[in-house]
Amino acid sequence: MTDPLQTQSIAPAVVLRGEGAWPQALPRIVSLGRRPLLLGRSASTFGLRQQLAVDLEQAGARPVASQGLRDCCDDDLGPLAGDATAAGCDAVIAAGGGKVLDAGKLLAHRLGLPCITVPTSAATCAGWTALANLYTPEGAFLGDVALDRCPDLLVFDHALVRQAPARTLASGIADAVAKWYEASVSSGSSGDGLVQQAVQMARLLRDLLLLEGEAALADPHGEAWVRVAEGCALTAGLIGGIGGARCRTVAAHAVHNGLTQLAATHGCLHGEKVGFGVLVQLWLEEQLAGNRLAAQARRQLLPFFRTLGLPTDLEALGLAGASLDQLRQVCRFACREGSDLHRLPFAVAPEDLLAAMVGATAERQQA
Repeated sequence: MTDPLQTQSIAPAVVLRGEGAWPQALPRIVSLGRRPLLLGRSASTFGLRQQLAVDLEQAGARPVASQGLRDCCDDDLGPLAGDATAAGCDAVIAAGGGKVLDAGKLLAHRLGLPCITVPTSAATCAGWTALANLYTPEGAFLGDVALDRCPDLLVFDHALVRQAPARTLASGIADAVAKWYEASVSSGSSGDGLVQQAVQMARLLRDLLLLEGEAALADPHGEAWVRVAEGCALTAGLIGGIGGARCRTVAAHAVHNGLTQLAATHGCLHGEKVGFGVLVQLWLEEQLAGNRLAAQARRQLLPFFRTLGLPTDLEALGLAGASLDQLRQVCRFACREGSDLHRLPFAVAPEDLLAAMVGATAERQQA
């Protein structure tokens, strides 16, 4: 039985996608706010944001550019909220990667302002969702924050996204692939029709990424790139919107959350850690539940991830020199009470997870 009444935010009010989406969006942005806060973080996209500010001014807006974001953390969001209020900002434009998009959504939510997301890569679906991940100023994951609604406007301009390093798209592929491996466990037996459809969409998205991921990375001007980039940044978000709270992340994201507790992993992207988490989850399903399909999936994903240049072991995640105590810290956090990891249909202790993190990517020698 499903609940008689459910409320969920499925999608942004308006999505503009394709070549030239940004200039097309300018009149809509100005209608949402003439004094927007333009939020960004990365030095590598500073010039891009400067151009966005010029475009906004030419369209009749008076943007307030802010560089005061280290992470999506309360230590930064508090001062940013004060600055936005003092400057009379009437909207928030978040232009950047996942943490900028999350910070912009959360700031707009707290201030009651319209939110415009402008992804500058396809590394996550954060530009779409009514959810933000909150971190410490040092970059350690704290928890998720549910928002009232998805952004008022999402602008996915291919020309902007194409400028991002190929590594960001590979990371997005890993993050989006996880949708299937997690949703099929958490929600595969759901009787809710929308959740069932979200799970099947996740399977179709995985198939697309496995088939075309490598081609997309090889040619950012090809049709495969468009399908893969939009799959990672848009379709993955739609899956979360349709599935809602009943279609949840499981161990792959829990492993990501644990890995962020170690500073040595902060040079890795969100999806890179999630992709490793998928391999760990599959190892747990294989070893603790005797799931042969999980073993087959892991053998399929390992070479695919390596072809994309994704980290598939602790060394590649920056943890070659990690102590046993540090790895246990990761596992304790991932297994803490209320963790998504406990949506697995079997019990997992921190020591089980430690064994999985070490053993997930080990090549087995056939007798």
